[in-house]
Amino acid sequence: MSNTIEIGGITIHLCEPSTVTQEFVGQNEIVKQLNAAWLVIDDKDAPMNPRLIGKPGVGKTTLACHVGLQMKRDLYIQQATMDTRPEDLIVTPVISEDQKIKYVASPLVSAMITGSVLILDEGNRMSEKAWASLAPLLDHRRYVESIVAGIKINAHKDFRFCTTMNEDSSTYEIPEYIYSRIQPGIHVDYPQKDEERAILVENLPSAPSELIEYVVDFLQVSHQIGENHSIRDGINVARYAFKLMKTNDITSAEGFQKSLELIVNEGKAKEEF
Repeated sequence: MSNTIEIGGITIHLCEPSTVTQEFVGQNEIVKQLNAAWLVIDDKDAPMNPRLIGKPGVGKTTLACHVGLQMKRDLYIQQATMDTRPEDLIVTPVISEDQKIKYVASPLVSAMITGSVLILDEGNRMSEKAWASLAPLLDHRRYVESIVAGIKINAHKDFRFCTTMNEDSSTYEIPEYIYSRIQPGIHVDYPQKDEERAILVENLPSAPSELIEYVVDFLQVSHQIGENHSIRDGINVARYAFKLMKTNDITSAEGFQKSLELIVNEGKAKEEF
């Protein structure tokens, strides 16, 4: 597909889809839940717009990418922040090299037009004003309006949307009229022990099994005592430990302990493990 499209006499420049390399492993139940939310049963049905909820680093974005790739769709990821404006979500005017205004589609609008998957990452960091611009997209109307370009943009029938939401205090309350549009809420929890092991092996296939077991045990203890060390943290600990082993000729145990001290809060790491 061309990287431009004309809508209402305005040329819109599309952005490129995201490239995702990390695999989602296990947790088949939530994979089925997301697949069900995006399923279209008949001509009168429409896909839903789920929220993926959980602590940072548990794999919410990776889950959405996994299901999108299973559906053979391109993936677009848009990062939400407290400063996200409506035009950031839709179309942004920029000055081109020939000093003319060029209208550039956001990842969200690029996904809408191409029939792809859009993951709005950390959606509960976004203000109500930004969410309000998406209200007609997230119900039966399935469109957005660009004030800066003066056009209405309809979503392709294959377009799918979800938002990830971290469970922490540095977020906005979602207004009720938006909350009712981003359903269902799918909770993504820490993987089980065998799933964490499989994820680590998937991401570090050359790492020694002894190192993998040290990291799995650390994560399991962390979950049990209520510390928020995620599988993302575990991957980083294992990766750095393996690098330390390669460059310093040390054992798995030594590499693991040093990596733990430098990546996880030192006092907590020693106390937990």
